[in-house]
Amino acid sequence: MIQLYAGLALYGASSALLVEAGLGLEPWNVLHQGLAERTGLTIGVVSIIVGAVVLLLWVPLRQRPGLGTVSNVFVVGIAMDGTLALVPEAHSLLVRVPLMLAGVLLNGVATGLYIAARFGPGPRDGLMTGLHRRTGRSIRLMRTAVEVAVVVSGFALGGTIGVATVLYAVSIGPLAQLFLRVFAVPSASDGSTVVAEGQPRRAILRR
Repeated sequence: MIQLYAGLALYGASSALLVEAGLGLEPWNVLHQGLAERTGLTIGVVSIIVGAVVLLLWVPLRQRPGLGTVSNVFVVGIAMDGTLALVPEAHSLLVRVPLMLAGVLLNGVATGLYIAARFGPGPRDGLMTGLHRRTGRSIRLMRTAVEVAVVVSGFALGGTIGVATVLYAVSIGPLAQLFLRVFAVPSASDGSTVVAEGQPRRAILRR
């Protein structure tokens, strides 16, 4: 439980660092930022709303959420807004570049933490695996198609695409794989219903 919530909180905080860096965001946060610009809501609140909507899409896909899935919807957005409120604005590249690098690295650490806790995938990751199972298409194709659509839509709405977006795309898979091994915990043996087993790790790690 500690590992799960530490990972989710760190995920939101690391995403906030990328927002502060202003050099580009990870795919879903490009959409969240674009929607935030249009609605006047904070990016964290938008993240929660989008996460809840995506979770509803699990119903026709027959995906089973876990405690980590539901927690992901709320904790990441709250942690993102909290971090943005605490971290001062960065104007110089001498500050923004380290923020970007720290954001990408810590996002990899956070991903390894919360996935290795084995309480279920995030709503967006479960969407990819659900589409894979329902359509028979490869996980890589489903992830690429969804994330391209998300980035394009977010950019059209005013979200930020930049060098951090590219850096994140090429590095998050290896980073998450590394930290998944570092934080790996034994499988649950009590049959707890809050642990969603059987989600292919490659569905989350292939970016």
